[in-house]
Amino acid sequence: MKSLFSMVSWMGLFRVWQRNFIVYRQNWKISFLAPILEPLFYLLAFGYGLSTLVGNIRENGMEISYTAFIAPALIAINIMNNAFFENTYSSFVRMYYQKTFDAMMATPLTVNEIIAGEIVWGATKSVIATMIMMAVISAFGLIQYPSGLLLIPLAFMGGLAFGAVGMYFTGIVPHIDLFNLPFFLFITPMFLFSGTFFPIENLPDWAQVIAITFPLTHLVNLARSICYGRFDGVMLWQLLYIVIFWMVFFPLALYKMRKRLIK
Repeated sequence: MKSLFSMVSWMGLFRVWQRNFIVYRQNWKISFLAPILEPLFYLLAFGYGLSTLVGNIRENGMEISYTAFIAPALIAINIMNNAFFENTYSSFVRMYYQKTFDAMMATPLTVNEIIAGEIVWGATKSVIATMIMMAVISAFGLIQYPSGLLLIPLAFMGGLAFGAVGMYFTGIVPHIDLFNLPFFLFITPMFLFSGTFFPIENLPDWAQVIAITFPLTHLVNLARSICYGRFDGVMLWQLLYIVIFWMVFFPLALYKMRKRLIK
């Protein structure tokens, strides 16, 4: 257990991050398309199409348009998806098919540094995509500034949390096709029932309790508070939940990946 929680060299972590960044730069133009087009499609379809049927939404005593309601949720979903998919499918490909992790382990890098670097890179992908989405959503006047800039550190913290749980699944999933299970059993329920497209107060009481346990619920609430420029003490508890979620799954991810990589 001591080796599991041993200190990770920042230089070693950076080298793993740097390697992934160099590869990312080769296809960055394609990577930019999704965070640009995704908010446009959602805002047009749900915000300006469905909003005419839904009308305004009451959220924490405020009456806002449906478009303003879903815009911060789109950013939170983007944070979750970028980190989770980077540290599941992409990390699995680097580990199993490209043998990148094996090559790294032949260097002075430790397993902890490799996995930590992967998770930090997943969080970085969330930050990059969030900044692009912020530019698009800001064009619709749906983010208040300067408070909106806090979405950037929030994206990194949320990316660490979802990247860690993604890497945990990478450590236990035997085949890449089986990633469909955590996607449908973990990501899809959060995507639908974390207060993303309707207030969780509309759910039955038992479903509200489950929704509160979802990390995406707290990430969505934080994103809304930042976008609206509305701050209160509840945000500290919501941020603490995300930090605890990361603190639980980060060592679990290290443990499972060490067992998988070191035979």
